[in-house]
Amino acid sequence: MTTTSGWLPPRAWFRIAGPTPREPGPLGMLLEGEWHDLSPILGAAAFDTEARLADGTLGAAGLTALARRLGRTTRLAQRPPLGLPVPRPGKILCLGKNYHAHAAEFGAEAPKEPMFFNKLPECLLPPDGSVALPEGVGRVDHEAELCLVLGRSGKDLGLEEAPGLVVGATLIDDVTARHLQGEDRKQGHPWVRAKSFDGFGPIGPWVVPFDDLFVDGVVAANGTPALAIECHVDGEQKQASNTRLMVHDVAHMIAHLSRHTTLRPGDLIATGTPEGVSPLHAGCEVEVRCERIGSLYHQVH
Repeated sequence: MTTTSGWLPPRAWFRIAGPTPREPGPLGMLLEGEWHDLSPILGAAAFDTEARLADGTLGAAGLTALARRLGRTTRLAQRPPLGLPVPRPGKILCLGKNYHAHAAEFGAEAPKEPMFFNKLPECLLPPDGSVALPEGVGRVDHEAELCLVLGRSGKDLGLEEAPGLVVGATLIDDVTARHLQGEDRKQGHPWVRAKSFDGFGPIGPWVVPFDDLFVDGVVAANGTPALAIECHVDGEQKQASNTRLMVHDVAHMIAHLSRHTTLRPGDLIATGTPEGVSPLHAGCEVEVRCERIGSLYHQVH
């Protein structure tokens, strides 16, 4: 695995932390190891992630244009505290059992078509935050995942056009109240409550342009990058796989979703977790690592 805790992507965008998780500071840009505040360039527009996704500012070409305007007035002395990259997503859609080995570790088979559930926006936790374990819910697990950030709207998409909705990718730990999920599954209930406690969605730390996840910047026809992804708990590797092993590729998952709902800029898609999930306990330190993106860190209390 090429990614380590201190590794930085050549370029990415982020939000500087603000007064509350849902009210972060301005957009920023990471370029060749230097941190920049984009508010001197964008002004008030630096405080609206969804609009900047929609107008292309945060796409690969938009970031290339911004890079030419960075300089003394934007440069930060050090890495700033980071906020939620997308503080108010319209939807957080998640794939279940999208790796054969993860389905098998729970005695199940991967579904023949993409199976989605949702997490509620209040679950999102900024980078370097701490997940609070709710009382009385039993086992709570980590689930390291690649998370897609959409930058265009679409409905009833074909496979060829579906990957074009993705503007970038980040990391998410789909924290899950496993015992509660099992009880709901037995009753035929949805998994929303097991997935959506406040703080059950550590996300970030930044968003890497989607093109940058592929060799020579050319997005694969199926939209799926081949990235090593891992989860470490207290320094011990618990999960290790590759995103190329997803059962349903990015093109199929987005096209399938678009038949049922209109997808919009700022929507998030968590693409499923590989095998190796394990319980979390108060005091744990968790790190999700992914090739070409970097590392997402959080604690547990």
